[in-house]
Amino acid sequence: MMTEFILAHWLDIVTTVLGLAYILLEYRASVWMWAVGFAMQALGIVLYYQKGLYADCGMEFYYLSVTVYGWWRWKTHPQPLPTKKGLGVGLFPRRLILPWLAIIAALWAVIYWLLVTFTNSTVPLADSFTTALSIVGIWALAHKYLEQWFIWIAVDVVTSVLYFYKDIPFKASLYALYVVIAIFGYFKWRREMLSSPNI
Repeated sequence: MMTEFILAHWLDIVTTVLGLAYILLEYRASVWMWAVGFAMQALGIVLYYQKGLYADCGMEFYYLSVTVYGWWRWKTHPQPLPTKKGLGVGLFPRRLILPWLAIIAALWAVIYWLLVTFTNSTVPLADSFTTALSIVGIWALAHKYLEQWFIWIAVDVVTSVLYFYKDIPFKASLYALYVVIAIFGYFKWRREMLSSPNI
């Protein structure tokens, strides 16, 4: 019985373990989170396709490309202005807030339409929402913007509920834990940013 359960959920379990390592490395702002993320996302493609989470599945391909970009950016730009020490955290530029909100809304609408039109998705609204928001979140993370934690809190709450609904219990629990870690991560990054002599 237990063996059958593990075999049925092995992708869920492995990606959950990798996801836990990923968020802890993100909390510490370690560049190694990108390597762990790459492995997690590659396996996630298979998992989400099997579960009919097609937007999440497609999102993993985007994540893979941004993971490479994030690794390169963190290695070559470890401390973006205005911070000159610590984790190298910066603030999301105000001039980008409205454009990125418009991008999120447009992506949400387009992905929703694609799911409804071309797939048999049973959760197109939530799946498209988390995917659209995650596109901005991973970009903000690659640039070490403090506000990326707010984006991930929203994504994690919705994703946790969605994954429980889609019978992905381990990753659903992981995303619930992500919410807590993201809150602590925000305050840790904020302390580091405010400790900079340039703030």
